[in-house]
Amino acid sequence: MRDAYHEELDSIGEDLVEMARLVGSAIGRATTAILDADLKLAESVIAADQKVDDLQHDLEARAIALLARQQPVATDLRIVVTSLRMSADLERSGDLAQHVAKLARLRFPERAVPNDLHATILEMGQLAQRLMAKAAEVVITKDVDLALQLEADDDEMDLLHRTLFQHLMDERWKHGIETAVDVTLLGRYYERFADHAVSVAKRVVYLVTGEHADELQPPTGPVETGAVEGV
Repeated sequence: MRDAYHEELDSIGEDLVEMARLVGSAIGRATTAILDADLKLAESVIAADQKVDDLQHDLEARAIALLARQQPVATDLRIVVTSLRMSADLERSGDLAQHVAKLARLRFPERAVPNDLHATILEMGQLAQRLMAKAAEVVITKDVDLALQLEADDDEMDLLHRTLFQHLMDERWKHGIETAVDVTLLGRYYERFADHAVSVAKRVVYLVTGEHADELQPPTGPVETGAVEGV
């Protein structure tokens, strides 16, 4: 019975990793769709979000069932509770990638992003994908040091977000109000996507240490951390 219980905990962790991989791929493909005005790719991103939703709903149902049947305590309870919260972060990340793709579809056959902001949006999309890949690695490895680094990595996204607004506020902006709104929304989607990746990593810190990431000092050198089974 206990073997089956721990297998179920392991499967929840595997689903979290799969969700992270799916939404990471989605934001990368959505970025290509928005920059290239690729309608077919945008439609595929929009449709694929259903798989992320299905995984989240299934994970939630199994986690709640585990709480009811097994009444876990201590580390096992943290695994179940943090898994529920991480799945919500990942589901929302999928929605944000879908929003980018929907904007590409809305503006097709035109491009939503003007040429002078192409590089910035591309960089934001690539960074968002890297942050989510790192979050998935944190879920797999339970590496607290790596998890804490994600917040510092997110500073780069914040800088790109500010750069985007500097372009919008520049008196030389000549692309009109509609494009300004589109770019504002895009910046927000990428910034929030990155925040959710950081949130996933922070929840792993709590899972491993029992402390919130904000209460821990960023790593200054290699530190050994204990792994936790089940996620």
